[in-house]
Parts: sequence; C-alpha cells; structure tokens
Amino acid sequence: MDVAVAAAGQAYAPYSGFRVGAVVALADGTLVTGNNQENAAYPSGLCAERVALFGAAARYPEARVKALVLVAVREGRIVPSIALCGACRQVLLETERRQRHPVRVLLCGCEEVRCVDSADALLPLSFE
Repeated sequence: MDVAVAAAGQAYAPYSGFRVGAVVALADGTLVTGNNQENAAYPSGLCAERVALFGAAARYPEARVKALVLVAVREGRIVPSIALCGACRQVLLETERRQRHPVRVLLCGCEEVRCVDSADALLPLSFE
C-alpha cells in the first residue's frame, strides 16, 4: 500500500485532484507502479490501473501478474474506498484470461482494505 501511495503522489491530476496509485506485483516479486494521467481532452487520460498493467505487459510480457494494489489520495489523505472503472476491470479480466491465472486485487481505503480474489468477481458480465 505504501508503494501505491507513493505512486499516487506522482499522478498528474490537475483537473480532478483525485490522485490514484496502482502497483502490479508480478509472480517473481517485481513491482510495477502506475498512476492516473489526466488530460484536458477527456477521455485522453489513463487510469492508474491501466498504466501499471500495460506497463508490466510492455516491460515483462512473459511475467504473470499476481496482484494489483490500488489507492486514491485527495487533498493529501487516502480516500475511504476506491473501485476500478469498467474499462480497467475489462483490462484486468483480459490479463487474467491471457495468463490463465487469477489476479488478486487489493482496494485500499483509509478505513479498510477490500480484497478480491479474481477480476471475475469485479466484472461478472464481461465482454468476450
């Protein structure tokens, strides 16, 4: 979670002020971070989860994604809860299907951490 908070601190979020940090943990222990990148020409920006997942796939194409940790910070404080948008859920689901192995998702809020064992639980009626 600390690595995700640090990644959120590097987010480019001048429009929303909602800084999101993500960490992809690969099976070999490598951590790949991402953060949200906003753009005035919405929706040209990209969510932290997709930055991290796509970065991991680009740099380590054969590595298995074991987990995704997500946290959001607003006005210097971790928000109470966070969830993935539909596009990020779809990308995560395709990551699972491609590697034929579930990805554990940790949604970190200031009061609790919700753990989901597979993207299937986040997107039950997914596009195939």
